[in-house]
Amino acid sequence: MTMAQQMGNQPLIVLSEDSQRTSGRDAQSMNITAGKAVAEAVRTTLGPKGMDKMLVDNSGNVVVTNDGVTILKEMDIEHPAANMIVEVAETQEDEVGDGTTTSVVIAGELLAKAEDLLEQDIHATILAQGYRQAAAKAKEVLEDMAIEVTAEDTEQLEQIAATAMTGKGAENAKDTLSTLVVKAVQTVADDDGIDTDNVKVETAVGGSVAESELVEGVIVNKERVHDNMPYFAEDANVALLDTALEVKETEIDAEINVTDPDQLQQFLDQEEKQLKEMVDHLKDVGADVVFCQKGIDDMAQHYLAQEGIIAVRRAKKSDMKRLARATGGRVVSNVDDITEDDLGFAGSVAEKDIGGDTRIFVEDVEEAKSVTLILRGGTEHVVDEVERAIEDSLGVVRVTLEDGQVLPGGGAPETELALELRDYADTVGGREQLAIEAFADAIDVIPRTLAENAGLDPIDSLVELRSEHSNGNQPYGLDAYTGDVVDMEADGVVEPLRVKTQAVESATEAAVMILRIDDVIAAGDLKGGGTDDGDDDEMPPGGGMGGGMGGMGGMGGMGGAM
Repeated sequence: MTMAQQMGNQPLIVLSEDSQRTSGRDAQSMNITAGKAVAEAVRTTLGPKGMDKMLVDNSGNVVVTNDGVTILKEMDIEHPAANMIVEVAETQEDEVGDGTTTSVVIAGELLAKAEDLLEQDIHATILAQGYRQAAAKAKEVLEDMAIEVTAEDTEQLEQIAATAMTGKGAENAKDTLSTLVVKAVQTVADDDGIDTDNVKVETAVGGSVAESELVEGVIVNKERVHDNMPYFAEDANVALLDTALEVKETEIDAEINVTDPDQLQQFLDQEEKQLKEMVDHLKDVGADVVFCQKGIDDMAQHYLAQEGIIAVRRAKKSDMKRLARATGGRVVSNVDDITEDDLGFAGSVAEKDIGGDTRIFVEDVEEAKSVTLILRGGTEHVVDEVERAIEDSLGVVRVTLEDGQVLPGGGAPETELALELRDYADTVGGREQLAIEAFADAIDVIPRTLAENAGLDPIDSLVELRSEHSNGNQPYGLDAYTGDVVDMEADGVVEPLRVKTQAVESATEAAVMILRIDDVIAAGDLKGGGTDDGDDDEMPPGGGMGGGMGGMGGMGGMGGAM
C-alpha cells in the first residue's frame, strides 16, 4: 500500500511501494484481536482446575505445563501487539513469580471490552483515561481488603505457598512442598532482604514428588576430581578458590630452549614442585575440602588425593556464591594468599548419588544462609512442572514476607473490585464512566473463568459471588472443587496483595498502550532501537515489524500457534 497524495496530476509517494500500512479502526481492531488471542491461549489454564498445554518445538522437544509465562515464552509469537501481552506475563513473573495467567487474561478482557466501546464511537484516549482511573481505584480497593501477615505466621505462609502450587503438577504433595518452601525462604532471609537465588532447586527423576526434601546447605552438581579422594569429610574446613590449581602461565609469550634431557627434567620437576607447594599450603591452613571455580592439574589432583583432601573443579560461579554464604568462607583468587580465616566450615561434605547422578552435599553448616531443595518425580516432565510450581511458590512467599499483606483467593478480590468500581463509575460521570464500567466487567473475567475451568455454571457462580459481596462478605470466593461460595480466608486460600495489584497495573498499561495505537507501519530498520553491539543495521529484538507484518491481517503465525 502506498501513502500517496495528489499534487496536481502527480501522486506524491511517501512510503516505498513494498511497505505495508494499516491505520485507524483497522489497526486498532487488528491489535485487539492479537491481544485477545494470546489471552485466550492461556485462559483455560487458570485456577485449580485449569488444564495443561503441550508445547512441541521443531526438534520434537515437549514441554507440558500450566504456567502462563512458560506457555507464552515457548509459543512462537511474531505479532508485535501480541508480544506486548507476553511482556505483561514476563513482568508479572519477574516482580512476583505468580499470577502470570491472571494478568494476561485481564489484559485480553480489557481489550475485548474496549472494542465494544470503540464501536460506539468512544475515543481511545477517553478509554485510556477511564482505564487508568479505574486501575488507580482498584489499587485502593485491594489495599483496603488486604489482611496483615507476619513473618512468624508459618501456617499462613504455608497456605500462601500451597495456593501458588494448586492446579500445577505439584498439587498432590502440596502440603509437604509448601512446608519445605516456607522453611527455605525463612532460612535464607537476612537483614538485606530475601534473595530466592539462595534457594537452589535441584531436580532428580525417580521416586515420588512427596519424597522431595530440603537440604540446609548446598548441593553441587559435580563429583570428586580423583578416585583416591575420600567420599566423606566430617567437620570439614572448606577452601573456596576462583583460580586454577595449575602451573601459572607467564603474562608474556616466552620460549624455553632445552639443550639437555636433564634440563627438561629440571623444568618438569620445577612445575611439580610448584603444584606440590600449592597443595601443601592448602594442607597447612587446614583445608579438608577444596572447591575450585577453574581447572585442577592432574598432578595437583594426585597430591590432593595423597593428603586426603576432597576437591571439586569447575564449580559454577553461582555455586561458589552459595557455598560462601552457607559455610561462611571467602572466595580467594590466589592460593598463596589463603589463610585459616578464609576457610568456611561444614559439619559434613559427602559425595552422594541422587537419581543416578553423583553430587557433592555440603551440609550441617552453622547458619545455613543458602539452602537446596531436591525435587523428585516419576518422569522428567513431572519434575520440570514441579520445579516451575516451586519457583512460583518461592516468589509468593518472598513477596508476602516483604510486604506482609495478603488477599483471599478464589475470585474474591475481583468480585469485590467489580462491585466497587461500578459504584465508583457512577460518581465519575462523563464518557470515562463507560470505560470504568467496562473495566469492572473485564475484571469479572477471573471468577467467570475459574467457574468455567472447574466445569461449573459461570452465571450461577457469579450471581452467588456478587450476592455474598453485596452483603459485605469480602473474603468469599469460589471453591472450584465443590462449586460453593465460601470464606476463602477461613479455607486457607490466600495470595499476596502484590500478585493482584501488579496484575491489574501491568494489564492496564499494556491494554492502554495497544488501544492508543492507530497506525501500524512496516518500518525500515528501527535506528532508535539501539542494539547492544551498536550496529544500527540490525533490527532490535521485538521490533520485527517487517517480518511479523505479513501475518498481521489475519494474525499470521498466531493462528496456527493457538
